[in-house]
Amino acid sequence: MDDFVRNKLTEWDLSEWIETFRAQRIDKKNLYCLGHQEITDLIPIVGPRARFKRELELLKGEQNTTNPGTVDSPAQVRPSTSASSDKVKRKLDLQGESSKWQSPTRKKRCEPRLGSYSEGIILSDVKNIMGFVQNTLPDQDNKLLQFLKKKIGDLEIDKRVLVGVFGKTGAGKSTLINTVIGEKNLLPIGRVKACTTVMIKVKANMLNQKYEAEIEFITKEEWKDELWSLLNFLGDNADQEDEQEGDQEDDEDQDTVDKLSALYGEEWRDKTPENLMENKYFKEVPEFLQSKRKLLTSESAEELSAILVKYTRSESSDGEGKEVKRWYWPLVKCVTVRVPNNDLLQHVTLVDLPGNGDRNKSRDKMWKGVVGSCSTVWIVTEMKRAAAEDEAWDILKNTCSLIGNGGECQHIHFICTKSDEIGVLDDRSTNAVRARILQDNMQAKDTVNKDFRKLKEVKKHFSDECFKVFTVSSQEFRQQQHLTPEETEIPRLQEFLQELNDCHSETLNYVSGAHGILSLIQGARSRAGADRNTDVCRDLKEKMEQEIEKVRQPMEKTYDTFERCLTEGVEKSKSSWDRLLKSVLYPPKMNGSAFHRILKCVVQNGGTHQRKKKPPINLNMKLTSCLTDSIDEEFKKTFPNEAKCGPFNGSISSFSLETERLMREKQEYKDVKLQLIFLKTEEEKIKTKLDKIIREQKKMIYKSLMETIEENMQECYKKAAEIRGGGSLKNMKRTIENHVQELKDIMFQRAKNVMLEHLEHLMVLILGELNTMQESIELSLNTDGDSIPDVSVELQMVKNHYDELMKSPN
Repeated sequence: MDDFVRNKLTEWDLSEWIETFRAQRIDKKNLYCLGHQEITDLIPIVGPRARFKRELELLKGEQNTTNPGTVDSPAQVRPSTSASSDKVKRKLDLQGESSKWQSPTRKKRCEPRLGSYSEGIILSDVKNIMGFVQNTLPDQDNKLLQFLKKKIGDLEIDKRVLVGVFGKTGAGKSTLINTVIGEKNLLPIGRVKACTTVMIKVKANMLNQKYEAEIEFITKEEWKDELWSLLNFLGDNADQEDEQEGDQEDDEDQDTVDKLSALYGEEWRDKTPENLMENKYFKEVPEFLQSKRKLLTSESAEELSAILVKYTRSESSDGEGKEVKRWYWPLVKCVTVRVPNNDLLQHVTLVDLPGNGDRNKSRDKMWKGVVGSCSTVWIVTEMKRAAAEDEAWDILKNTCSLIGNGGECQHIHFICTKSDEIGVLDDRSTNAVRARILQDNMQAKDTVNKDFRKLKEVKKHFSDECFKVFTVSSQEFRQQQHLTPEETEIPRLQEFLQELNDCHSETLNYVSGAHGILSLIQGARSRAGADRNTDVCRDLKEKMEQEIEKVRQPMEKTYDTFERCLTEGVEKSKSSWDRLLKSVLYPPKMNGSAFHRILKCVVQNGGTHQRKKKPPINLNMKLTSCLTDSIDEEFKKTFPNEAKCGPFNGSISSFSLETERLMREKQEYKDVKLQLIFLKTEEEKIKTKLDKIIREQKKMIYKSLMETIEENMQECYKKAAEIRGGGSLKNMKRTIENHVQELKDIMFQRAKNVMLEHLEHLMVLILGELNTMQESIELSLNTDGDSIPDVSVELQMVKNHYDELMKSPN
């Protein structure tokens, strides 16, 4: 080890790894040859390793700038005019020659794996090139030119992956998030009785170096409606008692009182909603009154957390938090926290979610939207309660349809926190404690996995491969008293986020698309093989028609299967509606006065009711259950969330004009090679676009069943909500039962028809997108390109980047 490496590690704040580098004899010469696996072996912890990789990429960039040719890299040449093309081409050729003296073996060993930093440089470079090319295209009323400008504009990407984090109060969600992203004091950590009450999104700050929190409020009208609901709930319940459900109802009352007291203190008592909407109560949050968002900024995570707490957390009423006079979380819809200099959050957003939605319709709608968009869900529970924790499993059972067939979730991680808390142990030596922790971890994983396999409703949406159990300890990760960092499993979660954050596929899609467009421009300009273009165009159109038919047939088969399954579901719904209703309207072990309060909330809230410590009541979902049961299995096969499987039995992913094979086998296709490169990239781009369209549309298709039932039930809910006086509970039940009985022959059939209409719309959309290849074939092969500029230099530069990405093992 030489002074250069030692000084660099010190400069990069990685001095604790100096001894490791010395033991492995890392000097300046072989520092540049370190690959991904070698770096992982040297620095096993994700945070320091990510910092090292970024600094090493920067160092290599500086080396390339000062000594071009000493380290292999693609040419970093900016776009130029055609007047200097020969000079730039010569530079590219010389750089290619300078690297040929190395043997292939050594060259491969020294070639670093592309990281997100290198790909960021490539993406920025290619964007600049395409911006330059777009500006050089003549502003003429030419069909090909307009087509090219549109294609360049469509290249823009914005990848954002959502990870939803669920968990009961005290499970350690905030601590887990803080630890995983390396920000110990970012999200407020609760006191004993404090809990996060609003949705918090945590993402990277890409604009500046500050910690920021953007607070979005519900509207004044929404808060006034909620006030009316809260006050009426307490008023209706004032004279009602129930011994068997007393604890639960006391919790519901206390939840309402806590929400009002947080904002108003004791002033809300004996006040009307109109009184409580006076401006004096909102002096500290004028943004709420102005329907604007509030932005908080700070130099440190700890300082931001201290300011943020009054907007995100409910506190106990036993004296804690007395320094805060008013808590504004009841008014908050969502908080977005932005963290500077955090690579794990570059393309990933962590969302701290309340467990089962919200009574406020606006917050609940946002909650459902976010949950349905999560590609991964973390369910957090305490280690010592993992096996017997009903609430964690209830969260999964109550959200499985939202994140499964109704969403896009690919991974469920059941995370057992505080794994270092092992209770009484006679031998407290490090080895004994470590052995006990690891033994408990293995037992917990085994138990949780067995429990998951018993969840029949969840298994309709997810396979065993989607489910993983983690046993973590944030405290041990920081202090390392008994466990190594790897044994705390925090690094495993960080590795997972790093993989999600990896923008390789998105960068490759952009660069590949740019390569295709530039190939088309240059091919149209050269007009090589122009006499044969008509024949090639005809052949490709015939091939495309054959491929579209291969997509059409499985889609039509899917439609027929859905229709058959839904017909069975309709008939079962007609014969089961009475039983389904009774399971909600006549709950066992609950007397009339207790259930009167609950049913009143259900009808006032359109058929749903969020409860404090018990699963939510959703009458619409219950009535839809026979329909969803009939379609769930087929829906999962048709629209799998797993990336390895494609929709409609993979027919879209297998769609191909086979241009590469045709170029190899037919001479006339080789003459239009550049145009065919464009068509190949266009084909991949269309399939990528369709994947995103189908992912969104399938959610709409699945949710349409319950939305149709909900829409048809609204009339009876309104009538039931207006019922007052003696026998009101009985009359509410009768109103609902009579309504369903009258509509049973229409309502369920209507839900089936709406779903099939949405499915048919998607099928038409898919075929329409695939048919856009017709225009691409026609314009690329049969259009005059005389007015198109020479982009041969730019094409070579982008091709170099494309080849480098294709070689990368990412």
